[in-house]
Amino acid sequence: MAVGADTGAQVPALAGAPVVGSLFELKSDSLGAYLRARREHGDVVRIVAGPPGLRAELYCVFSAEGAQQVLASDSANFRKDNRFYQEIRDSFGNGLLTSQDEDYLRQRRLVQPLFTRRRVDGYAGAVAAETEAVLSAWERAPGGVVDVSGQMMHLALRAVSRILFGTDVEATVDVVDRCFPVITEYVLRRGYSPANFPRSWPTPANRRAAAAMDELYAVCDKIIGERRRTAAGPGAGGGPGEGSGAGEDLLTLLAAAGSSDDAEFDVTELRDQVLIFLLAGHETTATSLAFALHLLARHPEEQRRAREEIARVLGDRTPEAADLDRLPYLTRVLKETMRLYPAAPVIGRNAVAATEVDGYAIPAGANVILAPWVTHRHPLHWPDPDRFDPERFTPEAEAGRPRYAWFPFGGGPRACIGQHFSMLESVIALAMILRAYEFEAVDTEIPVSAGITLRPAGPARCRVRRLA
Repeated sequence: MAVGADTGAQVPALAGAPVVGSLFELKSDSLGAYLRARREHGDVVRIVAGPPGLRAELYCVFSAEGAQQVLASDSANFRKDNRFYQEIRDSFGNGLLTSQDEDYLRQRRLVQPLFTRRRVDGYAGAVAAETEAVLSAWERAPGGVVDVSGQMMHLALRAVSRILFGTDVEATVDVVDRCFPVITEYVLRRGYSPANFPRSWPTPANRRAAAAMDELYAVCDKIIGERRRTAAGPGAGGGPGEGSGAGEDLLTLLAAAGSSDDAEFDVTELRDQVLIFLLAGHETTATSLAFALHLLARHPEEQRRAREEIARVLGDRTPEAADLDRLPYLTRVLKETMRLYPAAPVIGRNAVAATEVDGYAIPAGANVILAPWVTHRHPLHWPDPDRFDPERFTPEAEAGRPRYAWFPFGGGPRACIGQHFSMLESVIALAMILRAYEFEAVDTEIPVSAGITLRPAGPARCRVRRLA
């Protein structure tokens, strides 16, 4: 709840360097800085970064109860108004990830029918087909070694592109693969810099990013134009219901989405949704799959147990959506992976009014940081927190923890709309991969980088052996 600015205890501050505070620590190892802040000062910590005049103050909240307040019970007081979200908005558009207020509510109403469980379950076949293509290519891997990070990024991008664009997958994958890294690096550099040149200035960085955005926008606009012509046929404007053709790609359904109250998406809004779905829909799932394989490669007993469950449930048949509930151990593997390696390791908000979180005063206008990376390792809820243990996610164990001790998909009214799709894709792909190959870790320690999403900072190589 919003309270007076003078209530609550003063937030302890993390010690930093003279003049610039924690600026360089955040740039070099932000996740380590947040872990140190909680370890040294507890669940609410203030971090100061930047020189005088360009200084930023971050109010970090690490408790499960604090995360629930910010994301759910007091969510109206915490908005996506910070600088980092603005940079994402300026590069990837005002889609569901970045929009606010009535824009967000309207977009959510239009998009929600496309993400019902029944609708999403219809995409299982596309995920299986793309997974099979990747597995076939591994038979030719030099020395039997594959980088699961790069391979899972390729798999997830092709899967989401096929679901989003249908037969136009080839036209988009190469462009996304080439342009996304340029744009995301640009967003990160601007988001963490104390000051930036205007985007309109012809600096080398601005020109590289603008060229990448132009190319990405052009291929999206071309396909969107074709889909809008398709959507102009019989029944357009009524919105895709549960009875829409299961074979339609997601973009066709987006182009047809509409209602008497919310109208329909215009061309720019369609592109914004497409770009956000591409960003959130492939990098997050790729992170979960890559680290799941890496962890199982380092833990042969857990790998064996997962494979036995897959063999018992599936036999030789292709997995389908109904199998999610029949593979509880594999699901626990993925949940434990998301605990240790949450694809969104840091979540930012801006406090509208002064409030109190965990007994500490948060001023109006404060930059508030939630860090699943830290909360998922909180010793109050996770004994021996760095140990990989899928049994943490038995129904009994989950019932004994606060709801927001684990929140890889965010929470509250802004919870990720695609979380069922992410779990569907991850379970199907992982089941097919583990049935086909045995994994042994080559790189036993994988450094990570926290950008828009969490990613390995180097290769995550595994030696793979085809199973009979």
